[in-house]
Amino acid sequence: MTDFPAWLAPHVPAPARHPGLAVAKLGSAQLYARGGFALISPAFNAGEALDPSFTAAEEDAVAPPLEWSAPPPGTQELVLMVEDASAKGAEPACHWLVWGLAGQRGKLLEGEVPPRTGKNALGNSEWLLPAPPEGETRHYLFQLFATDLPLVLMPGAGRAELLASLQGTITACAVLHATFTGGGEDDDADFEDDDF
Repeated sequence: MTDFPAWLAPHVPAPARHPGLAVAKLGSAQLYARGGFALISPAFNAGEALDPSFTAAEEDAVAPPLEWSAPPPGTQELVLMVEDASAKGAEPACHWLVWGLAGQRGKLLEGEVPPRTGKNALGNSEWLLPAPPEGETRHYLFQLFATDLPLVLMPGAGRAELLASLQGTITACAVLHATFTGGGEDDDADFEDDDF
């Protein structure tokens, strides 16, 4: 698959349209935001830059807080995948794989340890801190999937295993886009308006 799905394009800015994204492979126009299913963060609005406290720019950095609305009835579990949509190559770099989230409205607090995590692009089971080269802006896509079957994956499974286990089980999906620019101190705020 080389083309970005037309149904997803209006919800993802052009620089973040990597055809290998999980949502591009697993989602559809019928599943996107089904029943009002949505993903937000109290720490940033869609399209905004991540605070350095969620990136490699700060020593004690942690994963950002996330909140989601109720998924469609019958949802057994929620699965979160965060990928670097700016990555070159066939697959985007995976920053976080989370599953075992209850199939209902909920949230992950800032730095909270999720129920089950899989291997990120570096092969460990944590939030992979964004660390773009100086001056380079990367685009991160937070993707939340509702499934009608509980996952039987062991903690530490990889992205490919997770994608395979989700095939045919998705009841809804939602995305949240964020950016981060490597280098500079706190002058990133000046650049936000240029993105629109």
